[in-house]
Formats: sequence, C-alpha cells, structure tokens
Amino acid sequence: MPDPLEIRTAPPSESGPMAPAGGAWPPIAAALLAFALIALATRLAPRPMLIADRFWPGTGWLEAGLIAVYAGFVMRAMRTPEGARKTRPRIWRLFTVVFFGQLLLGLLGFERFLMSGQLHLPVPALIVAGPIYRGGGYFMVALFLSTIVLVGPAWCSHLCYIGAWDDTASRARKTPQPLPKWRPKARLAILIAVVAAALALRVGGASPATAAWVGAGFGLIGVGIMLTASRRTGAMAHCTTWCPVGLAANILGKLNPFRLRIGEGCTECRVCTRACRYEALTLDDIRRRMPGLSCTLCGDCLASCRHRQLHYRFPGLSPDAARTLFLVLVVGLHAAFLALARI
Repeated sequence: MPDPLEIRTAPPSESGPMAPAGGAWPPIAAALLAFALIALATRLAPRPMLIADRFWPGTGWLEAGLIAVYAGFVMRAMRTPEGARKTRPRIWRLFTVVFFGQLLLGLLGFERFLMSGQLHLPVPALIVAGPIYRGGGYFMVALFLSTIVLVGPAWCSHLCYIGAWDDTASRARKTPQPLPKWRPKARLAILIAVVAAALALRVGGASPATAAWVGAGFGLIGVGIMLTASRRTGAMAHCTTWCPVGLAANILGKLNPFRLRIGEGCTECRVCTRACRYEALTLDDIRRRMPGLSCTLCGDCLASCRHRQLHYRFPGLSPDAARTLFLVLVVGLHAAFLALARI
C-alpha cells in the first residue's frame, strides 16, 4: 500500500529528493496546521493575540484565515528543493520585518503592537539566560522546546527572529568560507559563560536595569559579528558560534527524529559544502554520511546536489515523505509565528 505522504504530482522522471513534495494535500495541511495553532493560542491567551482582534475585536478569525491561505501558498512554493532554497530566506526575512516592525511601532507609542506593553530585549540568548536570572518566566523556553519537539533544530533556520539577520548578512558573500577550527569549542564556552553570567547576576542581586544592559551588550556584539564575520566569510558566524540558543537547538534537536542524511552514492564533490552557511557539511561530515552538529535542517544543500544524494529522514517514512512532513510542520509553524510573535 503506498505511503499517503508520497502522493505526488511529479512524473516518474522527477522522483527522488528533487521531486515536488506531496501533491494537493501538503498546502492544505500546512494551512490547517497554521489555523489550528493560531486558534489554540488565541483561546489560551489571556489577552488578544492577533492584530486584527486588537484593533477590531471579533475579526481575528479573518486574519487567521488569511494567514492559513498564506501558509498554503508558501508550502506550494517550497514543494521542490530549489523552490525551498529560494523561498525560505524570503519568508524568514518577512517574519523578522513584521516582528521588529511591530516592536518599532510599539516604541513609537502604538502599544497595541506590543504583546503586553512591557518591553523585553529581543536577544535569543535571553531565552536561556532570562529564566535563570529571574527564577521564572518560562514561556519562551516552552515555545522554543515545543518547536524542537516538532521540527528539531529548524528554529535556527526558519523561526528565530534574529537568525534572518545573520542569514542576510552572510549572503553578502556568494560562497561561504570555513570558520576557524576553534569554533565548536568557542560556542560551548559561550553557552557556559552565558549561563554562569545569568547565575552571577541573580546571586549578586543585580538590578533588572543592570541585567538588561548586559543582555543588550551581548546582543549588540552579536550584531557586530553579523556585520563583520558573517559578511566576510559568507557563513552564519553569529548563529553557529556566538548564539547559545543555536547550540542548545543543535543538541536538543537530536532528540527529534528528523534527520538529513547523505546517500552512499555521494561522490564527495563538495558542492553541498558551498551551499551550507551553517558549516555543517565539511569533508569529514560528508565522509561520515551525515551533516555536522550545526545542521539546522534548512535544506539548502538538497537543491545543490546534482547526484541527489541528500535526503530528509524520519522513521518509517521514505525520504520524499519525510521531507513533505517536515515542510508541512515548519511552514505551519512559520505562518503561526508570523501572526502571533511580538514582544
């Protein structure tokens, strides 16, 4: 009996990892998932979550419907690996523009564009450090972990509000260059230092203002890394070295069953290495037939492989079905984040 996830419109000549994902149902599934997530969030939240409801109470369902339609169009655009390679950075930039655009409007006095009227620093490191310093406030931790459960480390290639900045900066150079060999040790040291600093601020009784200045300084250094190292090397230096949430996503993402794997027919031509901005496809990684720890399941490498030897994996599913399921989940999450995420 054929796997229902593999119903495709592609002819046999287009089968394999370069084939379109699914058929008519994946866009519908992504749209329904986005709508369901938005409906769940609005039902559970103590305040209006959708912009439409904030300005025109009772019209949130219309916004949710439009976002669901958007999710369907995005899923259709990402059906092929080449389509996904072009579409993913565009929708990621759209998300960060909407996210920070609402923050800017809130700072200008339009408080309905803010989540609660209380400002929080939009620095990903604070997802880890914030609860340690405060001894509470686990909403972002729970949100982050829920995405890990669904799509593994794809937070860092589809859902992070800052990651799109680093992606954009890295694209100033067409082909990424290798980052220093000490990068893996440095990112672990940075994660430990962030946790230690948060504990020190808490134990030392540092004021919220002091903690905020420390967090802001960490974030500004990260932006500086994007504008220098990422632009110069073409690799996402901030996300793969400086950001402690990136390492947390990579490690915890191993608990998720989605994987990228390299087929035995790989010729080690290393074209995929030149497509990966997360430095997850070094020659050693290719010879092991699996991407390195910094892989975020972005999928850019699939479009680059002329031999079609890169595949998504999920237990019990074929590579095509695994990719389709992954895209439905990540597109649905992206669309829901676009509608709901604000500070």
